[in-house]
Amino acid sequence: MKLEEKLEHNESLVGKSRPCLHDRHQANGRKPIANGNPRMNGQVEVYEKQEANGKGDRLRKCLNLYTWQEIQRHNQEADQWLVIDRKVYNVTDWAGKHPGGHRVLNHYAGQDATDAFRAMHLDLSIVQLYLKPLLIGELSPEEPSQEKNKNNTVFVGDDHADLNTGTQKKTKANLEPTKEELGPQLVEDFRELRKTLEAMNMFSANLWFFFLHLAQILILEVLAWLILCHFGSGWIVTILISFLLTVSQAQSSFLQHDIGHLSMFKKSKWNHLMHKFVMCHLKGLSADWWNYRHFQHHVKPNIYPKDPDIDVGPLFLLGDTQPIKYGKKKIKYIDYEKQHLYFYMVALPLLMPVYFNLQSMQVMYLRKYWTDIAWVSSFYIRYFITFGPFYGIFGTVLLIYLVKFIESPWIAYVTQMSHIPMKMSREENHDWLSTQIVATCNIEQSFFNDWFTGHLNFQIEHHLFPTMPRHNYHKVAPLVKSLCAKHGLQYINKPILKAFGDIVRSLKKSAALWMDAYYE
Repeated sequence: MKLEEKLEHNESLVGKSRPCLHDRHQANGRKPIANGNPRMNGQVEVYEKQEANGKGDRLRKCLNLYTWQEIQRHNQEADQWLVIDRKVYNVTDWAGKHPGGHRVLNHYAGQDATDAFRAMHLDLSIVQLYLKPLLIGELSPEEPSQEKNKNNTVFVGDDHADLNTGTQKKTKANLEPTKEELGPQLVEDFRELRKTLEAMNMFSANLWFFFLHLAQILILEVLAWLILCHFGSGWIVTILISFLLTVSQAQSSFLQHDIGHLSMFKKSKWNHLMHKFVMCHLKGLSADWWNYRHFQHHVKPNIYPKDPDIDVGPLFLLGDTQPIKYGKKKIKYIDYEKQHLYFYMVALPLLMPVYFNLQSMQVMYLRKYWTDIAWVSSFYIRYFITFGPFYGIFGTVLLIYLVKFIESPWIAYVTQMSHIPMKMSREENHDWLSTQIVATCNIEQSFFNDWFTGHLNFQIEHHLFPTMPRHNYHKVAPLVKSLCAKHGLQYINKPILKAFGDIVRSLKKSAALWMDAYYE
């Protein structure tokens, strides 16, 4: 089906005829404008561009015009529309083919996805080719570029907002201008910041940095094997090589995280290939499983039920709303009063060897990720060849899971300290910057913290710019902090030990909310 025919077909699916963009404004004797300005985001009028090119004139003139009220009705899994740069796309049939998983698209159904689209993709020119057949129209000129609630700034901070009620406190800092004026300005300022960072080459990777990081991982694995060859497989040697392999595995987790976000190479295909090598071959976990899960977390962090990282009920109750919901319904699967204690006994040691490992295997099998299955098989084959002669098959399996067991608290602390203590809520559909800021916090920078966390001590910068190489986070942080200060958003940066403690304190707070609701 030709593109023109596809658009005509999509128009028929809407159920009613709409005036063409060109015809509508020709009748009014004027050119199309948006909110009183020529074509938002500096774009030239569509029909002028096509007339200059001498092709596609009728196709582009006859795009349907939609209001936000109409678009927001298409927010179901079987009917998904979204908006990117004021263009309306029907992604219903494409969702199942989306490389980042269908749920990421569904999370933005009926919404503006412009900033999320830019943040998560490496080469927009290539992605645009996939968008063209999905185009069904654009926003009506009188409509704002984002939903109205995204044009309202949500202030965060002790003197700006009450996170529990969502109410905004008036201070001198936010009396003028009004929040209706600040919202669009915040979005515009953030997009200008991204353009500035692109001009500064902050999205260009230093390949030597990643090469040295990979070398560290491989050297540790080779060193463990050489020690075993030279000194035998006694208990002391086993403990020593387990420690070396744990460091290697943890650093592999951070490296695969970088590559999964396409931040190493300029070409996506090389990132995908290297991700298979690091995640599947070096760690024994599915790369596709990780991406589909992790991308959902990035586009909707700390949002129920869209972020899988906080969907840990009924084992743990997180945030403020989930504990109250369970309490009012008198749900008590386990003793939630003590959840901060069994966090140490369950979550820390079992995150990697049980939860992640079993979920990865389950998803690979059920979704038939044959490529990942082959790569993961090479991980186990490599271990059996390397360590099998010293420990046997059963002993090698025990070694693999001993290393995962030791690695688990490390990864659990690093990944949870920046999110569990932060705000959790249901979908509020705010702008990209506000959504990420309220759900993330930073950890103070030091050489050790950078290495120990894989630069995830800069979670704010990472969430705002997922494809940015991590060695540039510290350069970007002052600019992000300045932007947050300008718009009254709280930029949290805390010591690492306090961040560890905040996880437990948050669990205790959630447990107290559950108790109050349960026993009332």
